[in-house]
Amino acid sequence: METATAKQDRIGARVPHEVYETLCRAAELSGATVNQFLVQAALKEAQAVIEREEVIRLSPRDWNWLLDLMENPPKPTPALTAAMKRYQKVKRDDAGTSFNWEP
Repeated sequence: METATAKQDRIGARVPHEVYETLCRAAELSGATVNQFLVQAALKEAQAVIEREEVIRLSPRDWNWLLDLMENPPKPTPALTAAMKRYQKVKRDDAGTSFNWEP
């Protein structure tokens, strides 16, 4: 029976010798190979960047405020109502064409 192997890709980087020495020392101190150390560090940073960009954190007070707004939205202002009407008109007039906004 054949075992499926996970597809792997290669990443290469050129760094100054001093950086390489620092990475080697850190990898050795953590008990990993340089490759393992780099992958672990890069993955940790990548996950932090993705979370920072894609996750919105709210305090309990702000969460309750947002839920209340969604459940009980305020009435549209006259400016919002006018903007919605302009948008609907442009959407009807430009159906199938590129969007040209003229206030």
